[in-house]
Amino acid sequence: MLALKLLLVPGFIACISVAGKRWGPSVAGLLAGMPVVVGPILFLIALERGAPFAAAAATSALCAVFASVAFSLAYAWSCRRHGWPLALSAALGAWLAAAALLGRLPFSPFTALAFALLTLGICPSLFPPPGPAGRAAHMSRAGLLMRMLAGAALTVAVTTLSASIGSTWSGLLAVFPVLGIVLSVFSHRAAGPDFVIALLTSMAAGLFSFVVFCFTLAVLLPHGTIAIAFPVAILAAAVTQWAVKAYRERRARRRPAIANQEPA
Repeated sequence: MLALKLLLVPGFIACISVAGKRWGPSVAGLLAGMPVVVGPILFLIALERGAPFAAAAATSALCAVFASVAFSLAYAWSCRRHGWPLALSAALGAWLAAAALLGRLPFSPFTALAFALLTLGICPSLFPPPGPAGRAAHMSRAGLLMRMLAGAALTVAVTTLSASIGSTWSGLLAVFPVLGIVLSVFSHRAAGPDFVIALLTSMAAGLFSFVVFCFTLAVLLPHGTIAIAFPVAILAAAVTQWAVKAYRERRARRRPAIANQEPA
């Protein structure tokens, strides 16, 4: 499992970084919203603490979508006027405040689902409008390696801490913005604030697959087995991500047609 922590998240960071350079921040953000960090963490928790404990952690992770969006919004608004140290400080402060609030509230899987969907329904209108983001700047091998090492270090730290606390904070820490921190800081430095805003906006849109993944685990784990719950959750998340991508592409194709129909 240590190898999974050290290889999976850094590998995914590398894929997202390459996608951002080749296809822009929207594709990179959509990929970053997938449950690539929370999945291995919850799987490890299930193996070590059992399915009921992991189900409770998945419920907490589900409602922690609110904290993830708080991080993205704080960074997106801060990066316009400040460099990455201040923007990251503001974003981490927003995440910690949101997580502290969520840690005090009782959630069932269905109330957590409703709260997460409400958050994702409202958040698109709260992001600042990005300018022309363009493409990411040239990324050296050393820069890519630094991103991967930062992702590995954060993942190991979060999973190690989550193993020693209760299910609520295990689930909340499973959603600690590992990818958000690495991608936002490095993209901010390399490509500027508009790229970061577009990235974080798309990342929030990609969280629908995250929501489906965590909700599926929260519902199935108390009544099934780990061997069944996780494959079903992965399949449900993949189908959701495909549907979100198809919807966004359809909307993008409709916008030029609508613009052409408007009177001059």
